[in-house]
Amino acid sequence: MVQAQVQEGRNPRVSLKGLLEAGVHFGHQKNRWNPKMKPYIFTERNGIHILDLQQTVPMLEQAHEFISEITSKGGHILFVGTKKQAQDIVQREAERSGQFYVNRRWLGGTLTNFVTIRQRLRHLKQLRSEDESGAWNVLPKQEAAAKQLELDKLERTLGGMREMTQLPGALFIIDPKREHLAVHEAQRLGIPTIAMVDSNSDPNPIDMVLPANDDAIRSIRLISSGIAQAAINGRTERESLDGEAEDFAQAIENEDVFAGSEEKTADQDAETASAQPAARV
Repeated sequence: MVQAQVQEGRNPRVSLKGLLEAGVHFGHQKNRWNPKMKPYIFTERNGIHILDLQQTVPMLEQAHEFISEITSKGGHILFVGTKKQAQDIVQREAERSGQFYVNRRWLGGTLTNFVTIRQRLRHLKQLRSEDESGAWNVLPKQEAAAKQLELDKLERTLGGMREMTQLPGALFIIDPKREHLAVHEAQRLGIPTIAMVDSNSDPNPIDMVLPANDDAIRSIRLISSGIAQAAINGRTERESLDGEAEDFAQAIENEDVFAGSEEKTADQDAETASAQPAARV
């Protein structure tokens, strides 16, 4: 299990009211529950488990800080959510925050065989470049159609990782029960996982559990948006620090910075001379 180290105060506090309004607290029918989720269940109403949002709030705030910490150091988050109601949200929030995503189908070996996946990503970029340049216009129709079909297939499965050149710093997962392959690969490689875990899922393999309704669109949208914003906040912090470092480097190159340095050197030499004991006659 990966231990998350976070910095406090980088992101706004999570609103319990907002979570309630989005229906984040609604779990599954009690006969579909996973007993390992018992610590995260507040009560049961009309045969439906109610998740304990009093735990979700601090866990979500910790996840936000952890995400910001990763992106502030140049790392990236891989959003994973392939169920129908999550697909568009995952793509939109990952793109908005400059992160990567898988929203159609998880390919076995996406993480554990990343060397091969990276080759496929390079091929995808090459095909896309050829398509945009019109290079296929001179090809026979059948050959051009085959290339277009291959491009479309790669876009569906790998398009969200097109610019991913190394393993992500963490995975944000919607419904780890469904995305068990992604969870397993991340575990094998020691990549931290943050996940929306509903009452029917096993929370044990997840590093940062977010007890939450992983079926309702409003719930998925709210949690995903917060994760994306945390990633943006971390990137903004990094860009600010990079800008300050660049300003400092430019200032050092500026001759005005060294104005008076000769006088200071002379003063230091005088102080050194006065501090030495007088020579014996």
